[in-house]
Amino acid sequence: MFDTIHEECGVFGIYENNTADVASSVYFGLYALQHRGQESCGIAVCDDGVFSHKKADGLVSEVFGREELERLGRGNMSVGHVRYSTTGGKNHNNIQPLVIRHIKGNLALVHNGNLINAAQLRRSFELSGAIFHGTSDTEAIAYEIVRERLSSSSTEEAVERAMPNIKGAYSCILMTATKLIAFRDPEGFRPLCIGRTADGAYVVASESCALETVGAEYLRDVRPGEIVVIGEDGLRSVTTHCREKSNICIFEYIYFARPDSVIEGISVHHARVMAGRLLARHSPVEADIVVGVPDSGLDAALGYSEESGIPYGIGFIKNKYIGRSFIQPSQNQRESAVKIKLNAVRESVRGKRVIMIDDSIVRGTTSARIVRLLREAGASEVHVRISSPVFRHSCYFGTDIDSEENLIANHCGTIEDITKFIGADTLAYLPTEALSELVGGRKEFCRGCFTGDYPLDVAGAGSKNKFDEKIHKVTEE
Repeated sequence: MFDTIHEECGVFGIYENNTADVASSVYFGLYALQHRGQESCGIAVCDDGVFSHKKADGLVSEVFGREELERLGRGNMSVGHVRYSTTGGKNHNNIQPLVIRHIKGNLALVHNGNLINAAQLRRSFELSGAIFHGTSDTEAIAYEIVRERLSSSSTEEAVERAMPNIKGAYSCILMTATKLIAFRDPEGFRPLCIGRTADGAYVVASESCALETVGAEYLRDVRPGEIVVIGEDGLRSVTTHCREKSNICIFEYIYFARPDSVIEGISVHHARVMAGRLLARHSPVEADIVVGVPDSGLDAALGYSEESGIPYGIGFIKNKYIGRSFIQPSQNQRESAVKIKLNAVRESVRGKRVIMIDDSIVRGTTSARIVRLLREAGASEVHVRISSPVFRHSCYFGTDIDSEENLIANHCGTIEDITKFIGADTLAYLPTEALSELVGGRKEFCRGCFTGDYPLDVAGAGSKNKFDEKIHKVTEE
């Protein structure tokens, strides 16, 4: 409904030393990761080598009740996934975990990220007779691992041999009959961390906030290119493809991750507050109040307030009860739709010069509606500050940024034109050169959506939002 960026996916896995209610643990872990994907979810459980699983469209609380969790049964391993589709679209066969039964056993795979050579991999498999049931790149990852497993002594060896052929972003957890295997692409685009509970269970999750939900203590992040193998002998690491530094997506800190998460040693909350402080230094303006657009704009607004000395206030109330079942309004009802999700607090903004902090502007229509909410609530001035640089390029590594021709910065001309389009008095973005200060001064991270300079060569990757069409063209040749 809104022209915003979507959170993509979240993964969670647990390995217990004994049979336990692992499905419930994954349920709670996925609940903590719900912000990363609200389109569909799934859980797979392994009990003495026997797999059971359930997956469906909907939020975690909609898909899994007590009966569904009990039906999955107990076991010593489980993996789960929450999803917002990047490639593949809304197809039930794309919902994860992806469970495959092959000649050497069973596996269940969950994946966060996006491949840039998925179409090429798919074509090679189809030419050798493989049949794909869905359209997501996760299926290509699974088939590549299975192909290597046929001539490997172990699944982890198969993963090690498959990784050079899988190009792009992938933070994955793979469950076999005896092991839980977590692996991350050598660039480290998407986060993945490891924790341990008091009774010795190992937990792997997209974010550290999910570890805490099941009582696990954060141990460390999975290193870029690392393969972590968890089994009855404990945890061990395969480092053949490891890199010391990651090129993690900077937008994990600006928008995707939950504020209470810590990614690669850096607090997400601290990074967002720092973004607000930097905005205040680079783009000051006289005003009476600073407000943030929920949710990721709130921390940045706090930072702007602290740095500028302008009071922080609650400018918006977000309706927390809108799930995936919220009905898309007709065209003439769209102005009312934004008010259903977000309301301005009149008492906070009436008669005041307001600084509104948000994380991004994509096509501009949502920003225009939110600015209008403040105007209608009586704000005398609205100064918009964005805690990220200007979006000018597509993302090929798991962020659902619209195609370049639809980004407002590419067709609206100047900042002044964008300011006029959204109805603000002034507008400023975080400078690209300030991004490193969000992550403690580090220089290695992906900022391709802002600069067009990607850590990997994306030539031939195609357009994300045309992936299904691209697949059909490949298979029909």
